[in-house]
Amino acid sequence: MKSLPALESPLQQLEKATWLDPTVKSLSRIVKKAVPQRDVRDLLHGVPFGHALHPVMAQITLGAWTSAAVLDLMPGNERASTALVGTGLASVLPTAAAGLVDWSKAEQGPKRTGLVHAAINVTATSIYAVSLIQRCTGHHRAGRIFGAVGLAAVSAGGFLGGHLAYRQGVGISRVIEIPNQVPSGWHRITSLETLTDGQLERRLIGEVPLVLLRKGEKIHALANTCSHLTGPLNEGKLLDGDDPCVECPWHKSVFSLRTGDVIHGPATAPQPHFETRVIDGHVEARLKTA
Repeated sequence: MKSLPALESPLQQLEKATWLDPTVKSLSRIVKKAVPQRDVRDLLHGVPFGHALHPVMAQITLGAWTSAAVLDLMPGNERASTALVGTGLASVLPTAAAGLVDWSKAEQGPKRTGLVHAAINVTATSIYAVSLIQRCTGHHRAGRIFGAVGLAAVSAGGFLGGHLAYRQGVGISRVIEIPNQVPSGWHRITSLETLTDGQLERRLIGEVPLVLLRKGEKIHALANTCSHLTGPLNEGKLLDGDDPCVECPWHKSVFSLRTGDVIHGPATAPQPHFETRVIDGHVEARLKTA
C-alpha cells in the first residue's frame, strides 16, 4: 500500500521547517539544564532497560485515555472513566520527561517534528485536565466531550510519534544489521605493529568499520558506528581504566570497549563486540555471539 500523499508532503515539509529552529534551540537548552544528572538522563533514555523508555511510558498514557473513552460510551462507568483520565494525566510528566531527553539528542529534522509532537501533546494534556475537572465537579457529559476532543488530539500526537520512531529513526538502534554484514569465523584485519598502544584506531572487516584499542598484546574491538546516531567512535574520547571505554564524539554515549555494553546514554543498544586474537603478528577478529 502506498503512503498517502496528503500526509507525506506535510511531514516532509515539517522536517525542513527551519523557522522552528530558534524554539528548538531554546527548548534544548532548557532540557539540558533541567536534567543535569547523568544517571537520571540515563534512566530517562532507557539505558537500564536496553531500549528507549518513552514509548513504553506513552502506552500507559494512551492506554488510560483510550480506555476512558471506551467506558464513556457505556452508562454507569463515570467513576472508572474519571479514574482513568486521572491516571493518564499522572503519567504525563514522566512520559514527557523521557521523550524530551531523547528529543534533545536527536538530529535537527526529527527535533522539528518532535517539537510539534510535543506541542500537540501539551494541548491534549490541557484538554484532558479540563475533562478531569468537569468530571470531578459532576459535569460528566462535558467531561466526556472534552475527553473525546483530547483523544483526537493525543492520537494526532501519537501519529507524529510513530513517524519520529519508524521514519526518522529516533530511538532505533543503528547497528542492528551489523551481525548480518559480518561473515562468521575469524578475519585478519591488520598487523599488530600498525596499532599504537593506548590509541583508538579504525580498521575494517569487509566493509564493516571497527574501532580498535591495543593494550599490549590485548586488542579490544567494537563496531565503529555508534548505535545511537552512527557517530564514528574512533574519533571519540578514550576513557582509560580497568574497563576501558569509548565516548562517542557526537552525543557522548559511552561504551565498554571490553564488552560493548552501554555505560552512559543517550544510546540504549550495545555495540556489536568482536573477539580478537594475534596470530604470527597479525590481528584477527570475529563477531562475539551470545
